[in-house]
Amino acid sequence: MVADLKNEHNKSMGQDLYAKTARFQNPTLRESIWQIINTCIPYFLLWYVMIRLLETGQPYWIVLILSVPASLFMIRLFILFHDCAHGSFFSSKKANMIFGNISGIITFTPYEKWKASHWRHHATVANLDRRGSGDYWLMTKDEYIEAPKWKRLVYRFARNPFVTFFLGPIFVFLVAQRLPIRYETKRERNNIYVTNTILLVAVLIFGFTIGFRTFFFIQLPITFFGGMLGLWLFYVQHNFEGVYWARQKDWSRIKAAFEGSSYYKLPKLLQWFTGSIGFHNIHHVRPLIPNYRLEECYESEPAFQEIEPLTVRNSLKSLRLHLYDEANQKLVGFGALESP
Repeated sequence: MVADLKNEHNKSMGQDLYAKTARFQNPTLRESIWQIINTCIPYFLLWYVMIRLLETGQPYWIVLILSVPASLFMIRLFILFHDCAHGSFFSSKKANMIFGNISGIITFTPYEKWKASHWRHHATVANLDRRGSGDYWLMTKDEYIEAPKWKRLVYRFARNPFVTFFLGPIFVFLVAQRLPIRYETKRERNNIYVTNTILLVAVLIFGFTIGFRTFFFIQLPITFFGGMLGLWLFYVQHNFEGVYWARQKDWSRIKAAFEGSSYYKLPKLLQWFTGSIGFHNIHHVRPLIPNYRLEECYESEPAFQEIEPLTVRNSLKSLRLHLYDEANQKLVGFGALESP
């Protein structure tokens, strides 16, 4: 009875917070345009400087160093792209679509494909019966034990940090985003083909002007560093100690938003580059809140501030969590397989 009352209280509180956050979901045109300016101009300036460094024969390590801040601006641009996909960056649906496609090309991500996949992710987050769309591959402890040996090996390979964060960025942005999937709509597939065609033309233009070597020596490290941090952010937002997962019959959308997503407290500079995506629980409560209003929303409600945040230090524990133990309702590592 006490547990039932507590659940009812949490449900009521969640619904109350959901209602209160509605006032933050209106985008501001001036703020959105300013974000485009303070993201795209530095990104393109860094590109120009790196081109000049290579053309004048400067040491490549200088270019590699500059590719790190360039990758941070690319992540920030991806957050603007992400907001467009939610329809939260501009009030105009057409403006979101136009800038979403442009920013998607720059970040090597087809807009319609990613938008559809990401909305499915929001609709199924923390639902054990609807895993597999826009999330990391997660097996329960029992599923892993019952799986054939080959599948267990593949799962361990996929969950290896080197594979996830070092091989993952190149695969996700240069391979996976180029390919249509069987269940995608005609609109999504056509958008993939158009994006791929524009990217091919862009690569050829760069190749015959600045040189293919120069282009790839700049773009590949930017994609690698940006993709690595981007995948890490997405990983810790739904793979952390105490995360909520449930079967369809017990699944709660409100609880999935509040407890199935983390509040990742980052240093202010990283918070700026990542478009406040660390307030991921709030984002899942109200996906229509633009990135530049998430912190304001967080500061407006004491209940949000009572949530224990993930810090950079304690988020590293997520690397040891690989399976969901349904019996104990928590993520565990492979070492738990040895326990009775």
